[in-house]
Amino acid sequence: MKKRNIQVCMTPKLFSLYADKKSIVVVVDVLRATSSMCVAFEKGVERMIPVSTVEEALEYRNSDEDYILAAERNGKPVKSFDFGNSPQVYLNMDVKGKTVVMTTTNGTKAINIAKKDHEVVVGSFLNLEALANWLVAKDQDVIVFCAGWKDKFNLEDTLFAGALVSHLLETGLYNDSCDAAQASRHLWDRSKDDLYAFLENSSHRNRLAKLDIDSDVHFCLKLNQTKKIPLLKGDFLVLEDK
Repeated sequence: MKKRNIQVCMTPKLFSLYADKKSIVVVVDVLRATSSMCVAFEKGVERMIPVSTVEEALEYRNSDEDYILAAERNGKPVKSFDFGNSPQVYLNMDVKGKTVVMTTTNGTKAINIAKKDHEVVVGSFLNLEALANWLVAKDQDVIVFCAGWKDKFNLEDTLFAGALVSHLLETGLYNDSCDAAQASRHLWDRSKDDLYAFLENSSHRNRLAKLDIDSDVHFCLKLNQTKKIPLLKGDFLVLEDK
């Protein structure tokens, strides 16, 4: 049986080199956009609309529908929006049945890049195992698209890519001919016993610590907290059965 390909794109600037119009694209922004999306759906959000700019998000404010607006730039919440980009904000909020419009520095941009020619799903450590199982069932080639930081490589997204690559390779159904996939897997193998410590000197962990939101880092590095898999349909992230 022919094995499926799994590739890792480590920054948005490289995505055009990986785009093939047939692979499922897993967009990951561990700290914190895709982690927030997974938690939001776990807590009952009906839909999420990922947009690239603050201006696009604000266009929904005067709509007849009761949207929740969430925005983050450079790790900080954007003034006049309901939420920032912390996944923990959804834990104690009544968001069941709501629609969230979200724009973030990196994650929502990556989703909108990928959606032009590919099926897009959202990945995080929080839904790692469920996502791996879902991908195996789909039986398609996979591109793990790391959102990075302002088009640059970042460590935490690459660690997630390595974790997902490891899960898929263990099935024997995928090949590991992509050097970026191999590199990410080696980083995962070195870090998996203590992700937080491994990221001690990483730029975004330190950026969030300076903003006094290091608790989000701990939260986003937890494994398998939800089985929800946000899937992009048109302009909306929904759960597959919606």
